[in-house]
Amino acid sequence: MSVSPVRKAETISKYRAHETDTGSPEVQVALLSHRISHLTEHLKTNHKDHHSRRGLLKMVGQRRALLDYLKRKNLDRYRKLIDSLQLRR
Repeated sequence: MSVSPVRKAETISKYRAHETDTGSPEVQVALLSHRISHLTEHLKTNHKDHHSRRGLLKMVGQRRALLDYLKRKNLDRYRKLIDSLQLRR
């Protein structure tokens, strides 16, 4: 299940760099984090749903790649994002 449009708009407005920003790494990581947390809760009750588990693993890998990119390009933005989303590393 995807993120509701209202929640998605709130997340974009919170993490965007400028007024028309919808695709910066910060926004993408924040949206993926919300989807990952939602899917994690789903898998706690539906532990046999292996198709969703595969999607979760793909999303986690995509988020990791975006975080690695951000870490390479701008370490301060990376640290700020990690703190605001309360992610490990």
